[in-house]
Amino acid sequence: MVQQRPSELASGTFEWIEAFFNSTRRHSSLDYLSPIEFETPPTSPEQAA
Repeated sequence: MVQQRPSELASGTFEWIEAFFNSTRRHSSLDYLSPIEFETPPTSPEQAA
């Protein structure tokens, strides 16, 4: 997609960072889990340990 204006580029960049990058990137403050992995409860007793 070709951006026509700087505001469109900034908006698209912000959306990519918030929707994809920050939700899948591993964070040291979350014990190197992605936010999605951190917020997902364990499904088995082995994962909970």
